[in-house]
Amino acid sequence: MTVRASALLHDDRIRVHAMSAPFRSENFLDPQGALVDEPSYLRGWSGRPTLMAAAHRHDDLEINFVADGGSMLYLYGGELLEVAVGGLAVFWAAIPHQLVASRATRVHWLHVPFDRFLAWGLPQSLLARVLSGVPVVTPAARSDASDPAKFTQWAADLAAGDDELHRIAMLEIQARVRRLALATAGDPAHRHAGDDPALRQAVSMARYIAHHFREPITVADVAAAANVHPTYAMTQFRKVVRTTIGDYVKLYRLAEARRLLVTTGLPASQVAAAAGFGSVSRFYRVFTEACGTTPARFRHGRGL
Repeated sequence: MTVRASALLHDDRIRVHAMSAPFRSENFLDPQGALVDEPSYLRGWSGRPTLMAAAHRHDDLEINFVADGGSMLYLYGGELLEVAVGGLAVFWAAIPHQLVASRATRVHWLHVPFDRFLAWGLPQSLLARVLSGVPVVTPAARSDASDPAKFTQWAADLAAGDDELHRIAMLEIQARVRRLALATAGDPAHRHAGDDPALRQAVSMARYIAHHFREPITVADVAAAANVHPTYAMTQFRKVVRTTIGDYVKLYRLAEARRLLVTTGLPASQVAAAAGFGSVSRFYRVFTEACGTTPARFRHGRGL
């Protein structure tokens, strides 16, 4: 059955800020790894970013603050997402993402596990925005001068092993996310096209997947989005993203299924169809293999 793609991942809602100077092809990593599933846990740290040899995913709300140097460039949600120096980015890391270029010399990262993020009781509009793959980004011109000190303090509090410090840090982080979402609501979108041919082609294919994963798409469909032959498309996509087109589609479908399980009361059969799985049995098999639990237990574990 063909499921119509929802409007949640339209181009005009992906937030990518224009770069002050173009990244040249030598700035991009020639990846050698494979797509990685990482564990989810509460943590904060800082340092110099390292280009990622493969796209990865983890069930956290990820928060990036670029403190010094220059911009970072992610491939996220089928788009190139730039976080400028002094800028903040918040996104759901269950969607495959990959740092492909960077001039930053110091960055602060926070990972907030999915269940803790849901427990914040954020406005439905913000929750839907983040869980549907729309990052929240602010440029340096609208940053908070206290962010460097705050991120340093939060990382220290989360590492302290003190329950009260944990609670204080989580309240402050939640407030910062809420303020960021409020400040960026309705901002116009800006897309960075990139000047590396292989990356541009991969972005075109990833963008098509982000918009059509709910449908029964084929490799030929994805290749056509980049105007290349299917065999060439598979090679170029794997070179940049380090996973197959089919596995990348599956990751999007899994992320959408998790979103529907925790934000709606839809039965599993409707979740399977809405997320793009061809059958309920395939949905159960793929979900259980990837998440280590059944859809019903996943939903029950989050109080729904």
